[in-house]
Amino acid sequence: MTTQTENRSPVESIQLLREELGRMIVGQHDLLSEVLLALVAGGHVLLEGVPGLGKTVLVKTLADCTGLTFSRVQFTPDLMPADITGSIILEETETGREFRFRRGPIFHSLVLADEINRATPKTQSALLEAMQEFQVTVGGEGHALPRPFFVLATQNPIEMEGTYPLPEAQTDRFLVKLAVERPEPSELSEILRRTTGLKLPEVNRVLSAEDILELQRQAAQILVADPLLDYVARLVCATHPGSPDCPPSVESFIRYGSSPRGAQALLKLGKARALSQGREHMALEDVKALAKPVFRHRIHLSFEGETEGITPDSIVETILQEVSFEQDVT
Repeated sequence: MTTQTENRSPVESIQLLREELGRMIVGQHDLLSEVLLALVAGGHVLLEGVPGLGKTVLVKTLADCTGLTFSRVQFTPDLMPADITGSIILEETETGREFRFRRGPIFHSLVLADEINRATPKTQSALLEAMQEFQVTVGGEGHALPRPFFVLATQNPIEMEGTYPLPEAQTDRFLVKLAVERPEPSELSEILRRTTGLKLPEVNRVLSAEDILELQRQAAQILVADPLLDYVARLVCATHPGSPDCPPSVESFIRYGSSPRGAQALLKLGKARALSQGREHMALEDVKALAKPVFRHRIHLSFEGETEGITPDSIVETILQEVSFEQDVT
């Protein structure tokens, strides 16, 4: 099935995709919006929640709505890096035996890394190059991944049995970390109506890979004023203890804060939000609306912060309150 999107504005395209996802996914309005913003921004998403909240259904539905090639990798303790990237195998051919590269499930546009923190750190790291460079290297040879390339990884809360903490280098490569909340009673009733009958809800393909690449291109062209860019830089500095911008009230709770990649993520995501609302420039409201999902996995708590029950989200709230936006009006 093809899509006709030539006459649609970016706002209409993103809204149409959002509505189509809503035919399958009940509730989770903020979650769906932020996943779509990450897709438009060209970044990857880390979804955290207990099993059974529909994380896998969300990713599969997104593939159905966009026509993107889809693969699902179930992360387990015995999963090996080659099970993800692929491997070089010896095959019989008409001219004799020869080595050939057999592609792994990473070679799809939409990759669901399910329960990523149930695999060992060595296997988790197999995604690092793919997520950052959009290629994998096997046997010393690089292999390009399809575009768009979008990883949605699901993660169980770390206190659950059989989980391994994700390395900081890997979490930093996720544009955002989103929490999947439990449904309200009314939402759960609607989920039961939709999923326990003879016929499951159906969704239509409303965008294509080319449409998504075009949305990403348009998002990259959104303008950012220098004062706003400087404000984002100061927010990142404020996540580091010892920085002049770090609020004294939270400084002792932070072990270390966001890398420059966090500033890049906030700008990319903010541009996508501006595009989704039909604006040609990014605004302060975009920064404040998206700071938590961008920074919550990039702020690492100190021992004092953990014992006091402080959360990264509460630290971000304090930073947003105490770091002022200084706009040059001259």
